[in-house]
Amino acid sequence: MKESTFDPTQQQKDVSSKIVAGLERVSEVFKILLWEKAKLVGLSPIQIQILIFIAYHKRNLCNVSHLAKEFNVTKPTVSDAVRILDKKNLIIKKFSSSDNRSYSIALSDLGNEIVFQTNDFSNPLKKQINSFSQSELNSLFDTLSQLIYKLNYNGILSVQRTCYGCKFYKKNGNVDYCNLLQKNLSRQEIRLDCPEYEEKASGQQNGV
Repeated sequence: MKESTFDPTQQQKDVSSKIVAGLERVSEVFKILLWEKAKLVGLSPIQIQILIFIAYHKRNLCNVSHLAKEFNVTKPTVSDAVRILDKKNLIIKKFSSSDNRSYSIALSDLGNEIVFQTNDFSNPLKKQINSFSQSELNSLFDTLSQLIYKLNYNGILSVQRTCYGCKFYKKNGNVDYCNLLQKNLSRQEIRLDCPEYEEKASGQQNGV
């Protein structure tokens, strides 16, 4: 049998395997917390995720095509979720003036109420993370932000809006710099989900 990240023997001799196994455990916690909150309001996890995403992102990202990429699911899956959210009067479809088949999605007043009730689902996880020292948090964030960028660059993660993948970001020696803000960035100022993010040219990799 070939080596597996999830084989405890493999983990004992390879710290990368331990980390991957640890990330899998954390992802399970995230799913459990989301499921618990979703059941309280009678929605599915993906429906909750869509509502929360819409609440905090620009209108041009709030459509079926982008949501499918955002959550790594098919367009029919998102369309079904949107249909149910529409039926429950949690969203408003805003159709394009030039194409009545194309629409973006906004929250209704009721949808905003649901977001208010559910967007704290990850707080138990955040509470545990808050217990780390500032230096540990800084190191963890630095590693995580680089991992997200590399997963996207190598085609494993379909969507990311971190500074490292943005056309405004550049590396000056060991210094991170944003051309949009025209300032050097500390590692703590690197964003994972930047509202001004614009994807850099294909094939151009920023050093991180």
